[in-house]
Amino acid sequence: MLPISNPANLVVYGARMPHLFDWLRQFALPSIVSIVVTCIVLRLALRIALKEEHLERDVPRPVLSYGGKLTALGIAAIGVVLVTASALDVRLGLPTFLCGVITSVAVLALARQSPWPLVKDIAWGVLPLVAGLFVMVEALVKTGAIAQLNALLHQAVAQSTTKAMWAVGIATAIADNVANNLPVGLLAGSVAASDHLPQQVTAAILIGVDLGPNLSVTGSLATILWLVALRREDLHVSAWHFLKLGWIVMLPALLLALAVV
Repeated sequence: MLPISNPANLVVYGARMPHLFDWLRQFALPSIVSIVVTCIVLRLALRIALKEEHLERDVPRPVLSYGGKLTALGIAAIGVVLVTASALDVRLGLPTFLCGVITSVAVLALARQSPWPLVKDIAWGVLPLVAGLFVMVEALVKTGAIAQLNALLHQAVAQSTTKAMWAVGIATAIADNVANNLPVGLLAGSVAASDHLPQQVTAAILIGVDLGPNLSVTGSLATILWLVALRREDLHVSAWHFLKLGWIVMLPALLLALAVV
């Protein structure tokens, strides 16, 4: 719903990021529709499991530590800074990085905690993964793939803007699960930036980039980080189990969001 909601949003639009209120005018309704549809489909798909599984109701609630309270305040402050930066039409990459570093340092200093546990728990293995994905996109640029994709897209738009919108939204959503939505977003953003495209076509690209990853575990950096966090708690979600649920969750949300656009 917001430019800061997903890193893929930043790579799709880059320096052409719309003003916050223009963004909301275009994406608020599709976002609400996709969220509501996702919740309904999940509830229906998991209704039997929710009835059969034993759910603990009397669960002790741990007391939030001083460091936890500081972290919560820091996250809230980051949200205010990023929404303000978005409203002022400031590029969000540097503010996001600075806010994260400043909040982490402040929390550790005020709570008098060692930085080592934080540094140790960062998913460092994800960094070369992301770097490799961006190298792959740059290779596609060098080989002329961007120019070819741009020509195909403009040819489709010339024939029918509506058909082009549906095609590019669905194709982008599928491509996310082959190559992850960050490089796909960067690739799609490069194509969209090469020339003027109808607003709904660019919107379809963004919706595909954001909703496509709900299909499989390889679709999004957020899903990969989520799996890392689960494994720390000795919980495991297989790629096949995720996919079986993912296709019935992703598809209606994607199609209805594109229909709203």
